[in-house]
Order: sequence, then C-alpha cells, then structure tokens
Amino acid sequence: MTDSVPVRVRPGAGRTRVGGRYDGPHGPALIVAVGAPPVDGKATEAVRRALADALGVRPAQVALRLGATSRDKVFTVSAPADRWAQRLAELRDGV
Repeated sequence: MTDSVPVRVRPGAGRTRVGGRYDGPHGPALIVAVGAPPVDGKATEAVRRALADALGVRPAQVALRLGATSRDKVFTVSAPADRWAQRLAELRDGV
C-alpha cells in the first residue's frame, strides 16, 4: 500500500525538525526543517530521510512524488498506513 504525504520544506535550518502544519497547495502538509541547502536535491534527500525517521519507516519506503524544485512536496510512503498514519497526525496536527 502506498500513501501520499504532503510536506512543506524549510531548507537551511539550524537543525532538523519534523512537526507542525502548513496549509499548502497539496492540502495540509507536515513541516520538515533541514539543515541541507536547497541545491542539487540535497534538501529533498535530507527531508526524505528525516520523514522516514519521524514516521518510523525505512528511508527506502519513502519516495518523492511531486515537487522536486519546490518547497511544497508530496512524498509517497510504501508501508502499511497503520504503521505510520497516527504518527503523521501527531506530528502535523498535534493529535
């Protein structure tokens, strides 16, 4: 099963942080701040790994679907949603 996770990226942050909500063009998005610069896909890769870690899935189970050059991205998670959907809601919505 594959599900989409909208993400708002904040590159160049002082530290990696996953949490918060941003109402973006792809719906309610999880905010992910990373220290990597928005150059040559470095921030996107850092976000992919941070997202996987925060959701408790392997990095190989998280892939970019939309937004390679945008701060508003959509990732797909190819792991059963019952393993990570609640964690996503906690991080994004404080549930």
